[in-house]
Amino acid sequence: MTDLDQILPLWQELRRTGTEYVLATVVAVEGSGYRKPGALMLIAADGRRAGTISGGCLEGEVARKALWRTENGPVVRRYSTIAEDGEVPYGMGCGGVVHLLLERSETAEPVMRRLATSFAERSPLAIATVLDGEWIGRRAFWPSESGDNLDAAIAPALADAACEGFEEQRSLTRAIRLEGDQTATVCVEWNAARPGLFVFGAGDDAIPLVRQARQLGWYVAVADGRSNLANHVRFPEAHDVQVLAAGEFPELGLRPADAAVVMTHSLEQDTRILAALLAEELAYIGVLGPRRRTDEILLSLAVGLDLPESRIDARVEMWMERLHAPMGLDLGGSTSADIALAVIAEIQQCRHRASGLALRVIRARDAGRRRVTA
Repeated sequence: MTDLDQILPLWQELRRTGTEYVLATVVAVEGSGYRKPGALMLIAADGRRAGTISGGCLEGEVARKALWRTENGPVVRRYSTIAEDGEVPYGMGCGGVVHLLLERSETAEPVMRRLATSFAERSPLAIATVLDGEWIGRRAFWPSESGDNLDAAIAPALADAACEGFEEQRSLTRAIRLEGDQTATVCVEWNAARPGLFVFGAGDDAIPLVRQARQLGWYVAVADGRSNLANHVRFPEAHDVQVLAAGEFPELGLRPADAAVVMTHSLEQDTRILAALLAEELAYIGVLGPRRRTDEILLSLAVGLDLPESRIDARVEMWMERLHAPMGLDLGGSTSADIALAVIAEIQQCRHRASGLALRVIRARDAGRRRVTA
Protein backbone atom coordinates (compact mmCIF):
# COMPACT_ATOMS: atom_id res chain seq x y z
CA MET A 1 0.00 0.00 0.00
CA THR A 2 1.80 3.00 -1.36
CA ASP A 3 2.87 5.84 0.97
CA LEU A 4 -0.19 5.42 3.17
CA ASP A 5 1.86 6.02 6.30
CA GLN A 6 2.22 9.62 5.08
CA ILE A 7 -1.02 10.01 3.15
CA LEU A 8 -3.52 8.88 5.78
CA PRO A 9 -2.58 11.44 8.46
CA LEU A 10 -3.05 14.27 5.95
CA TRP A 11 -6.34 12.79 4.74
CA GLN A 12 -7.65 12.54 8.30
CA GLU A 13 -6.70 16.18 8.95
CA LEU A 14 -8.43 17.32 5.75
CA ARG A 15 -11.59 15.40 6.68
CA ARG A 16 -11.57 16.96 10.16
CA THR A 17 -11.32 20.49 8.80
CA GLY A 18 -13.58 19.93 5.78
CA THR A 19 -10.81 20.88 3.34
CA GLU A 20 -11.23 19.86 -0.30
CA TYR A 21 -8.57 17.62 -1.78
CA VAL A 22 -7.59 15.86 -4.99
CA LEU A 23 -6.38 12.27 -5.11
CA ALA A 24 -3.91 11.44 -7.90
CA THR A 25 -3.53 7.73 -8.70
CA VAL A 26 -1.09 6.20 -11.15
CA VAL A 27 -3.24 3.96 -13.36
CA ALA A 28 -0.76 3.12 -16.13
CA VAL A 29 2.92 3.56 -16.97
CA GLU A 30 4.52 3.33 -20.42
CA GLY A 31 8.26 2.85 -20.62
CA SER A 32 10.41 3.74 -17.63
CA GLY A 33 8.55 4.86 -14.53
CA TYR A 34 9.78 5.55 -11.00
CA ARG A 35 6.39 4.66 -9.49
CA LYS A 36 4.09 1.85 -10.55
CA PRO A 37 0.28 1.70 -11.00
CA GLY A 38 -1.40 2.17 -7.65
CA ALA A 39 0.96 4.89 -6.42
CA LEU A 40 -0.94 7.75 -4.77
CA MET A 41 -0.55 11.43 -4.05
CA LEU A 42 -3.01 13.43 -1.95
CA ILE A 43 -3.20 17.16 -2.76
CA ALA A 44 -4.98 19.55 -0.41
CA ALA A 45 -6.68 22.71 -1.67
CA ASP A 46 -4.34 24.72 0.56
CA GLY A 47 -1.25 23.30 -1.18
CA ARG A 48 -0.21 20.56 1.23
CA ARG A 49 0.46 17.16 -0.28
CA ALA A 50 1.60 13.66 0.68
CA GLY A 51 2.74 10.71 -1.37
CA THR A 52 4.54 10.55 -4.70
CA ILE A 53 3.58 9.59 -8.24
CA SER A 54 7.02 9.97 -9.88
CA GLY A 55 10.63 10.47 -8.95
CA GLY A 56 9.89 14.12 -8.18
CA CYS A 57 9.52 15.54 -11.69
CA LEU A 58 5.70 15.44 -11.90
CA GLU A 59 4.50 16.22 -8.38
CA GLY A 60 4.72 20.02 -8.60
CA GLU A 61 3.04 20.27 -11.99
CA VAL A 62 0.24 17.89 -11.01
CA ALA A 63 -0.37 19.65 -7.70
CA ARG A 64 -0.53 23.13 -9.26
CA LYS A 65 -3.32 22.24 -11.68
CA ALA A 66 -5.11 19.40 -9.85
CA LEU A 67 -8.11 21.42 -8.64
CA TRP A 68 -8.54 23.13 -11.99
CA ARG A 69 -8.38 19.88 -13.97
CA THR A 70 -11.03 18.24 -11.76
CA GLU A 71 -13.58 21.05 -11.84
CA ASN A 72 -15.94 18.93 -13.94
CA GLY A 73 -15.25 15.59 -12.26
CA PRO A 74 -12.60 12.85 -12.40
CA VAL A 75 -10.23 12.84 -15.34
CA VAL A 76 -7.34 10.69 -16.59
CA ARG A 77 -4.35 12.76 -17.67
CA ARG A 78 -1.19 11.76 -19.55
CA TYR A 79 2.17 13.10 -18.34
CA SER A 80 5.32 12.48 -20.37
CA THR A 81 8.89 12.51 -19.06
CA ILE A 82 10.39 11.68 -22.47
CA ALA A 83 12.63 14.51 -23.59
CA GLU A 84 11.80 14.11 -27.27
CA ASP A 85 8.05 13.68 -26.70
CA GLY A 86 5.82 15.93 -28.75
CA GLU A 87 4.16 17.30 -25.62
CA VAL A 88 6.02 19.49 -23.17
CA PRO A 89 8.00 17.00 -21.06
CA TYR A 90 8.47 17.28 -17.33
CA GLY A 91 11.70 16.84 -15.41
CA MET A 92 14.89 15.50 -16.94
CA GLY A 93 13.43 12.98 -19.35
CA CYS A 94 13.63 9.66 -17.51
CA GLY A 95 11.94 7.98 -20.45
CA GLY A 96 8.37 7.17 -19.39
CA VAL A 97 4.75 8.21 -19.71
CA VAL A 98 2.53 8.23 -16.62
CA HIS A 99 -1.27 8.16 -16.74
CA LEU A 100 -2.95 9.64 -13.67
CA LEU A 101 -6.53 9.50 -12.46
CA LEU A 102 -7.28 12.86 -10.82
CA GLU A 103 -10.40 13.14 -8.68
CA ARG A 104 -11.80 15.28 -5.92
CA SER A 105 -13.04 14.26 -2.49
CA GLU A 106 -16.50 13.21 -3.65
CA THR A 107 -15.31 10.15 -5.56
CA ALA A 108 -12.00 9.71 -3.71
CA GLU A 109 -13.52 9.48 -0.23
CA PRO A 110 -14.79 5.88 -0.54
CA VAL A 111 -11.41 4.54 -1.66
CA MET A 112 -9.59 6.50 1.05
CA ARG A 113 -11.87 5.01 3.70
CA ARG A 114 -11.30 1.47 2.46
CA LEU A 115 -7.53 1.98 2.20
CA ALA A 116 -7.47 3.34 5.74
CA THR A 117 -9.33 0.30 7.04
CA SER A 118 -7.13 -2.19 5.20
CA PHE A 119 -4.01 -0.37 6.34
CA ALA A 120 -5.08 -0.40 9.99
CA GLU A 121 -6.28 -4.03 9.90
CA ARG A 122 -3.31 -5.19 7.80
CA SER A 123 -5.66 -6.95 5.40
CA PRO A 124 -5.43 -7.30 1.58
CA LEU A 125 -7.69 -5.33 -0.72
CA ALA A 126 -8.46 -5.24 -4.45
CA ILE A 127 -9.81 -2.03 -5.98
CA ALA A 128 -11.46 -1.91 -9.42
CA THR A 129 -11.71 1.62 -10.85
CA VAL A 130 -13.46 2.78 -14.03
CA LEU A 131 -11.11 4.95 -16.11
CA ASP A 132 -13.37 6.27 -18.86
CA GLY A 133 -16.94 7.03 -19.86
CA GLU A 134 -19.76 8.33 -17.69
CA TRP A 135 -18.75 6.10 -14.76
CA ILE A 136 -15.17 7.33 -14.52
CA GLY A 137 -13.92 7.23 -10.93
CA ARG A 138 -16.50 4.69 -9.76
CA ARG A 139 -15.08 1.75 -7.83
CA ALA A 140 -15.78 -1.71 -6.52
CA PHE A 141 -13.80 -3.37 -3.73
CA TRP A 142 -13.02 -6.93 -2.83
CA PRO A 143 -13.73 -8.10 -0.20
CA SER A 144 -16.97 -6.22 -0.76
CA GLU A 145 -19.04 -4.59 1.95
CA SER A 146 -22.73 -3.81 2.24
CA GLY A 147 -21.92 -0.10 2.34
CA ASP A 148 -20.30 -0.12 -1.11
CA ASN A 149 -22.99 1.64 -3.14
CA LEU A 150 -22.77 1.08 -6.88
CA ASP A 151 -25.20 1.72 -9.70
CA ALA A 152 -26.77 -1.52 -10.93
CA ALA A 153 -25.50 -0.83 -14.46
CA ILE A 154 -21.87 -1.32 -13.44
CA ALA A 155 -21.98 -3.18 -10.11
CA PRO A 156 -21.76 -6.83 -11.30
CA ALA A 157 -19.00 -6.40 -13.89
CA LEU A 158 -16.96 -4.08 -11.69
CA ALA A 159 -17.25 -6.39 -8.68
CA ASP A 160 -16.21 -9.36 -10.82
CA ALA A 161 -13.08 -7.50 -11.93
CA ALA A 162 -12.18 -6.65 -8.31
CA CYS A 163 -12.73 -10.27 -7.29
CA GLU A 164 -10.47 -11.48 -10.12
CA GLY A 165 -7.64 -9.22 -8.99
CA PHE A 166 -8.08 -10.33 -5.38
CA GLU A 167 -8.09 -14.05 -6.17
CA GLU A 168 -5.11 -13.79 -8.53
CA GLN A 169 -3.31 -11.37 -6.19
CA ARG A 170 -2.23 -9.10 -9.01
CA SER A 171 -3.06 -5.79 -10.62
CA LEU A 172 -4.61 -5.83 -14.09
CA THR A 173 -6.50 -3.79 -16.67
CA ARG A 174 -9.75 -4.99 -18.21
CA ALA A 175 -12.38 -3.84 -20.68
CA ILE A 176 -15.72 -4.73 -19.09
CA ARG A 177 -19.17 -4.81 -20.67
CA LEU A 178 -21.92 -2.86 -18.97
CA GLU A 179 -25.66 -2.83 -19.52
CA GLY A 180 -26.57 -2.61 -23.17
CA ASP A 181 -23.62 -2.22 -25.53
CA GLN A 182 -21.54 0.02 -23.27
CA THR A 183 -17.97 -0.88 -22.35
CA ALA A 184 -15.52 0.64 -19.90
CA THR A 185 -11.82 0.36 -19.14
CA VAL A 186 -11.18 -0.82 -15.61
CA CYS A 187 -7.91 -0.77 -13.67
CA VAL A 188 -7.75 -3.33 -10.86
CA GLU A 189 -5.21 -2.57 -8.16
CA TRP A 190 -4.10 -5.39 -5.86
CA ASN A 191 -3.00 -4.18 -2.41
CA ALA A 192 -1.24 -6.87 -0.41
CA ALA A 193 -1.65 -6.85 3.34
CA ARG A 194 0.57 -4.34 5.09
CA PRO A 195 3.69 -6.25 6.14
CA GLY A 196 4.67 -6.52 9.77
CA LEU A 197 8.09 -6.78 11.39
CA PHE A 198 8.25 -8.26 14.89
CA VAL A 199 11.54 -7.51 16.60
CA PHE A 200 12.31 -9.74 19.57
CA GLY A 201 15.03 -7.83 21.33
CA ALA A 202 15.14 -4.24 22.55
CA GLY A 203 18.89 -3.63 22.61
CA ASP A 204 20.57 -0.68 20.95
CA ASP A 205 21.00 -2.66 17.72
CA ALA A 206 17.21 -2.96 17.38
CA ILE A 207 16.69 0.81 17.25
CA PRO A 208 17.90 1.41 13.64
CA LEU A 209 16.10 -1.75 12.52
CA VAL A 210 12.78 -0.46 13.85
CA ARG A 211 13.41 2.98 12.39
CA GLN A 212 14.20 1.67 8.90
CA ALA A 213 11.21 -0.68 8.87
CA ARG A 214 8.90 2.14 9.87
CA GLN A 215 10.27 4.31 7.05
CA LEU A 216 9.13 1.58 4.67
CA GLY A 217 5.61 1.84 6.06
CA TRP A 218 5.65 -1.54 7.79
CA TYR A 219 3.81 -2.32 10.99
CA VAL A 220 6.53 -2.70 13.64
CA ALA A 221 6.34 -4.35 17.06
CA VAL A 222 9.09 -4.81 19.65
CA ALA A 223 9.15 -7.36 22.48
CA ASP A 224 11.76 -8.16 25.11
CA GLY A 225 11.89 -9.51 28.63
CA ARG A 226 13.80 -6.47 29.87
CA SER A 227 11.34 -3.78 30.93
CA ASN A 228 14.06 -1.14 31.15
CA LEU A 229 14.68 -1.57 27.42
CA ALA A 230 11.26 -2.49 25.98
CA ASN A 231 9.45 0.84 26.14
CA HIS A 232 8.13 3.53 23.79
CA VAL A 233 10.72 6.05 24.94
CA ARG A 234 13.44 3.97 23.27
CA PHE A 235 11.23 2.93 20.36
CA PRO A 236 8.95 5.89 19.49
CA GLU A 237 8.53 4.61 15.92
CA ALA A 238 7.19 1.20 16.99
CA HIS A 239 3.44 0.62 16.86
CA ASP A 240 3.58 -1.81 19.76
CA VAL A 241 6.15 -2.46 22.48
CA GLN A 242 5.67 -5.33 24.95
CA VAL A 243 7.57 -6.75 27.88
CA LEU A 244 7.79 -10.55 27.60
CA ALA A 245 6.88 -12.37 30.77
CA ALA A 246 8.98 -15.42 31.62
CA GLY A 247 7.47 -18.61 30.22
CA GLU A 248 4.85 -16.79 28.16
CA PHE A 249 4.51 -15.76 24.54
CA PRO A 250 1.99 -12.93 24.04
CA GLU A 251 -0.67 -12.65 21.36
CA LEU A 252 1.00 -10.38 18.83
CA GLY A 253 -1.20 -10.87 15.78
CA LEU A 254 1.45 -12.60 13.66
CA ARG A 255 0.37 -13.25 10.07
CA PRO A 256 1.82 -15.40 7.27
CA ALA A 257 3.25 -12.43 5.36
CA ASP A 258 5.07 -11.08 8.43
CA ALA A 259 8.73 -11.17 9.36
CA ALA A 260 10.22 -11.83 12.80
CA VAL A 261 13.80 -11.35 13.97
CA VAL A 262 15.30 -12.80 17.14
CA MET A 263 18.00 -10.64 18.69
CA THR A 264 17.66 -10.47 22.48
CA HIS A 265 21.32 -11.51 23.03
CA SER A 266 20.00 -13.85 25.70
CA LEU A 267 20.30 -17.57 25.00
CA GLU A 268 17.36 -18.35 27.28
CA GLN A 269 15.09 -15.72 25.72
CA ASP A 270 16.11 -16.54 22.15
CA THR A 271 15.43 -20.24 22.73
CA ARG A 272 11.96 -19.60 24.13
CA ILE A 273 11.07 -17.10 21.41
CA LEU A 274 12.38 -19.26 18.58
CA ALA A 275 10.37 -22.23 19.84
CA ALA A 276 7.20 -20.13 19.60
CA LEU A 277 8.04 -18.70 16.18
CA LEU A 278 8.73 -22.11 14.67
CA ALA A 279 5.12 -22.99 15.43
CA GLU A 280 3.96 -20.07 13.26
CA GLU A 281 3.74 -19.76 9.48
CA LEU A 282 5.82 -16.68 8.68
CA ALA A 283 7.42 -15.28 5.56
CA TYR A 284 10.73 -14.67 7.31
CA ILE A 285 12.35 -15.69 10.59
CA GLY A 286 15.82 -14.27 11.19
CA VAL A 287 18.23 -15.01 14.02
CA LEU A 288 21.11 -12.72 14.95
CA GLY A 289 24.47 -14.30 15.66
CA PRO A 290 26.61 -17.12 14.26
CA ARG A 291 25.01 -20.24 12.87
CA ARG A 292 26.73 -22.35 15.53
CA ARG A 293 24.68 -20.60 18.23
CA THR A 294 21.41 -21.14 16.34
CA ASP A 295 22.31 -24.82 15.82
CA GLU A 296 22.74 -25.18 19.58
CA ILE A 297 19.34 -23.59 20.23
CA LEU A 298 17.61 -25.85 17.72
CA LEU A 299 19.37 -28.93 19.08
CA SER A 300 18.12 -28.15 22.59
CA LEU A 301 14.59 -27.72 21.25
CA ALA A 302 14.72 -31.00 19.35
CA VAL A 303 16.04 -32.88 22.36
CA GLY A 304 13.19 -31.40 24.40
CA LEU A 305 10.66 -33.00 22.04
CA ASP A 306 11.75 -36.45 23.22
CA LEU A 307 12.37 -37.58 19.65
CA PRO A 308 14.27 -40.76 18.79
CA GLU A 309 17.96 -39.91 18.58
CA SER A 310 18.02 -40.87 14.91
CA ARG A 311 15.50 -38.11 14.11
CA ILE A 312 17.00 -35.24 16.07
CA ASP A 313 19.46 -34.13 13.39
CA ALA A 314 16.77 -34.28 10.72
CA ARG A 315 14.46 -32.07 12.80
CA VAL A 316 17.22 -29.53 13.39
CA GLU A 317 17.98 -29.45 9.66
CA MET A 318 14.28 -29.00 8.82
CA TRP A 319 14.01 -26.07 11.21
CA MET A 320 17.22 -24.51 9.95
CA GLU A 321 15.87 -24.51 6.38
CA ARG A 322 13.10 -22.18 7.56
CA LEU A 323 15.47 -19.75 9.24
CA HIS A 324 17.76 -16.99 8.07
CA ALA A 325 20.65 -17.59 10.43
CA PRO A 326 22.74 -15.60 10.45
CA MET A 327 20.26 -13.08 9.11
CA GLY A 328 20.93 -10.35 6.57
CA LEU A 329 22.54 -9.92 3.16
CA ASP A 330 26.26 -9.49 2.64
CA LEU A 331 26.35 -5.71 2.17
CA GLY A 332 29.44 -4.89 4.18
CA GLY A 333 29.76 -2.71 7.27
CA SER A 334 29.60 -3.59 10.95
CA THR A 335 27.64 -0.86 12.74
CA SER A 336 24.10 -1.37 14.06
CA ALA A 337 22.75 0.69 11.17
CA ASP A 338 24.74 -1.40 8.66
CA ILE A 339 23.36 -4.63 10.12
CA ALA A 340 19.83 -3.23 10.18
CA LEU A 341 20.08 -2.31 6.49
CA ALA A 342 21.35 -5.81 5.63
CA VAL A 343 18.44 -7.42 7.52
CA ILE A 344 15.80 -5.09 6.05
CA ALA A 345 17.19 -5.77 2.57
CA GLU A 346 16.94 -9.53 3.05
CA ILE A 347 13.37 -9.29 4.36
CA GLN A 348 12.41 -7.12 1.37
CA GLN A 349 14.06 -9.60 -0.99
CA CYS A 350 12.10 -12.48 0.55
CA ARG A 351 8.81 -10.57 0.54
CA HIS A 352 9.06 -9.86 -3.18
CA ARG A 353 10.86 -13.08 -4.13
CA ALA A 354 13.50 -10.90 -5.79
CA SER A 355 16.98 -11.94 -6.88
CA GLY A 356 18.91 -9.40 -4.85
CA LEU A 357 21.20 -8.81 -7.85
CA ALA A 358 22.32 -5.36 -8.94
CA LEU A 359 19.84 -3.90 -11.42
CA ARG A 360 22.64 -3.21 -13.91
CA VAL A 361 23.39 -6.96 -13.92
CA ILE A 362 19.74 -7.84 -14.47
CA ARG A 363 19.31 -5.25 -17.23
CA ALA A 364 22.47 -6.43 -19.00
CA ARG A 365 21.32 -10.04 -18.77
CA ASP A 366 17.86 -9.17 -20.13
CA ALA A 367 19.40 -7.15 -22.96
CA GLY A 368 21.60 -10.11 -23.86
CA ARG A 369 18.59 -12.41 -23.99
CA ARG A 370 16.74 -10.01 -26.30
CA ARG A 371 19.74 -9.91 -28.67
CA VAL A 372 19.88 -13.71 -28.76
CA THR A 373 16.17 -14.08 -29.57
CA ALA A 374 16.08 -11.19 -32.08
